[in-house]
Amino acid sequence: MQTLLLVGVGRMGLPYLAAGRALGARVVAVETAQKAESIAGLVDRLTVTRGASDELWAEGAFAAVAAERPDGVIAFSEPQVLAASMVQEELGVPGPSLRASVISRNKALQRGRFAAAGIAQPEHLVVDDLAGAAEWALARLPVVVKPLSMAGSMGVELVPDAAAFAEVAARRSGEGRLLVERAIEGPEYSWEALVVGGAVWFANVTAKETTGPPNFIEVAHRSAADVTDEVRATIDRFGADVLAAMGMRSGLVHLEFRLTDAGPVLMEIAVRTPGDHLMELLGLTYGLDWFELVARVALGRALPTPPTGPIRYAASYLPLATAGTVTAIHGLEAVREHKTVVEAGLSVAVDSVVEPARSSNQRVGQVLLAAGDRVELEAALAEVRRTLVVETAPR
Repeated sequence: MQTLLLVGVGRMGLPYLAAGRALGARVVAVETAQKAESIAGLVDRLTVTRGASDELWAEGAFAAVAAERPDGVIAFSEPQVLAASMVQEELGVPGPSLRASVISRNKALQRGRFAAAGIAQPEHLVVDDLAGAAEWALARLPVVVKPLSMAGSMGVELVPDAAAFAEVAARRSGEGRLLVERAIEGPEYSWEALVVGGAVWFANVTAKETTGPPNFIEVAHRSAADVTDEVRATIDRFGADVLAAMGMRSGLVHLEFRLTDAGPVLMEIAVRTPGDHLMELLGLTYGLDWFELVARVALGRALPTPPTGPIRYAASYLPLATAGTVTAIHGLEAVREHKTVVEAGLSVAVDSVVEPARSSNQRVGQVLLAAGDRVELEAALAEVRRTLVVETAPR
């Protein structure tokens, strides 16, 4: 019997546990003390970390491997990527490669590597002191400021003019190393690819919808994006070039880009499970369990025939609410009863406090939809937006 090690599970990673069981594998996990209780009875062995930093995830992963050698390893999210990759390399089991994992974990390393490889990406500067980058930035306004290793739009900020740059530089003084980039115009997309031995088994293009500047919080995703065959071929070539440049071997890739008149421009890439329920959207769209596909790759199992195209069209809606105290919630049950809605839930209730929206952490819920065609999907999305309302009052 094979053993599958999950480095990080939480709630969103539970489908990996189910996938391992479906494949007849023992499932062991590394998790923080805060989340360990919720999965303790679901796994065959549990190693509890002493914290949630990259280093302590690695400590937990090393301990788990010392206790029991797994046949496959899956990292769930950003802080677990390096831990999983180190033990994958040590054990010689499938994984992205330590090189790919290190590059994916640091946006400045991405910029340096992809510049050398000729990958289209924003002009950029890595700085320890944002104020010291003023001359460079003011000559390239608008610019985007972002941390090197966060996710979910945390710390991402558009700076439109000189006055705004001075304010941001003062406010973020002492924050540490930052990436400053020339802002790129064009619609946002992501490219989700399952890679085996350096070759793409299958890839999907997702259309993103964000709040726009200054923080670009993602509020909706549409899988199997409506692009022409020519554009899709260009995106796939672009993705393959990025994978080659970072030395990607096996696993899941989530590449974010803007589509400009000159073609795709790389924003960032990650070698871990994408957020915002994209795995569920891929399953709805192509009729395959993507959590099981990833588990198959990790365990060296055979994959089914790749899908030839979508069997339906899917989207996620991730609503925001005005900052304040929640006074009323309208339409949740009506949304759940809609024929296209697969799942709907809110993370707030009456009397909850909604913080000002600066990252994906401030979104207040999720709705997953699936429809027979794009027209039906767009109509359903519009109806969900009208129906589901979270009212707040200033604090």
